Amino acid sequence: MKIVSESTRSKQALLNNSRNLGVIVKKRHWIMSTIIVLGLLFVGLKYYAEQIANPRVIKEIINNPNGGRAALVALIDLPSGRSVPVNYLQQDNLVFIGVDGGWWREFASAPTQVQLLIRGESLTGSAVVVLDDPDYTNQVFLKLRPTAPKWLPAWLNGKLVVITLAETSLSTEYADKH
Repeated sequence: MKIVSESTRSKQALLNNSRNLGVIVKKRHWIMSTIIVLGLLFVGLKYYAEQIANPRVIKEIINNPNGGRAALVALIDLPSGRSVPVNYLQQDNLVFIGVDGGWWREFASAPTQVQLLIRGESLTGSAVVVLDDPDYTNQVFLKLRPTAPKWLPAWLNGKLVVITLAETSLSTEYADKH
C-alpha cells in the first residue's frame, strides 16, 4: 500500500483546479468572441443598410419614379431630417408604411407632419403610429406585407404607421393627372 504524502495531494488538487480553470477560461473566451462577432455583424449590417443600400434605393426612386421599385417603395422625410425608403400601401387619402427600425418613435407622441415621395409625386400628410390596435395592424400588414411569415411574432413584424394625406396633396395630384 502506497502512502501518498500531503504535498502530493496538494499538487494533484492544484493540478485539477488549474485544468478546471483552463476550461472556464476557454469557455469565457469563446463566449466573448461570439459576442464580439455578433456585435460586429450587427454594426456591419446597420452600416450597409444606412450607407450603401438605402442611398441606392433612394437614388433609384428619385431617378426612375415609374420603375418597379418605385411602385413598391416610397421615400419618407422624417421629422429628424433623415430620408428613409419604405414599403407602402396607398388607399385613397391614406398611406400605410411598415417600420422595422426604431424610427417609428418619431411618430409616437402625436400626429406628425411628413413629406412623402410616391412615384415622383411629392405629398404631405400627418403620420401616426398604431400601437394599440393589433387586429387593425394585422389586417393592414396582410396587404402591405403579404409574404411575411405568419409565424412571425407581432413584436418582430414592425410597427404600422398611417399617414393621412393633406387635401392639397390630393388636389395637386388630381390636377397633375388631368
